Amino acid sequence: MKIEGRNAVAEAIKAGNTIDRLIVEKGLKDAGAQRIIDDAKSRGIKIFFRERQVLDRESVTKHHQGFIAEITDYKYSELEDILAYAEQKGEPPFLLILDGVEDPHNLGSILRVAECAGVHGVIIPRHRSVSVNETVIKVSAGASAHIRVAKVTNINDAIDELKSRGIWIYCADMDGESIYSTDLTGAAAFVIGGEGKGVGKRTRANCDAVVSLPMFGQINSLNASVATAVVVYEKIRQTLSK
Repeated sequence: MKIEGRNAVAEAIKAGNTIDRLIVEKGLKDAGAQRIIDDAKSRGIKIFFRERQVLDRESVTKHHQGFIAEITDYKYSELEDILAYAEQKGEPPFLLILDGVEDPHNLGSILRVAECAGVHGVIIPRHRSVSVNETVIKVSAGASAHIRVAKVTNINDAIDELKSRGIWIYCADMDGESIYSTDLTGAAAFVIGGEGKGVGKRTRANCDAVVSLPMFGQINSLNASVATAVVVYEKIRQTLSK
């Protein structure tokens, strides 16, 4: 798997990811590029300086910005790892559950929101979902190196496990209670539906509550990553103001 782009590569190095080799465009002289190169050298990462045309050929995303890092594979977490991380931080668990998000750009953006907002982890299904690939890593701007992602066989089994741990499950979907009049404080996981289909009926029925965002225009839904950002930061606002 390849990690491409300055932010993504810099964060992968900082996070201590195992990088098999780093390909850097020849002739980069700016301070930002030099910081990445120096950090990689200090960690013993093999660096290969190549002409831009070589990176263009090797690039998957076609937006490498002069840096391509090769890693063996993305390392997923277990659900237990995410809960242990929340406990280690002394915070109520705060999770996202993605039900059928298939667009890598959406997943990358969601991981970026989650990492910035202090979400402890993101759960995705093993099937009917995009995996963490080169595009996801690039779009996440390095967040994928820091946020824990668990890939589970069955979303509803994961929800049941979280509920048994005292975590309240909110489904973000149409026709729910307004998110602004719903108490979101405490241990919580938010289920976000995929593009077009939204949250599945069985999964929606398995949630403790359904919350929605008010819509005032002619279009009745938001992009999954945009909706995630609004939901996550409303949870944070309520927590901070409590």
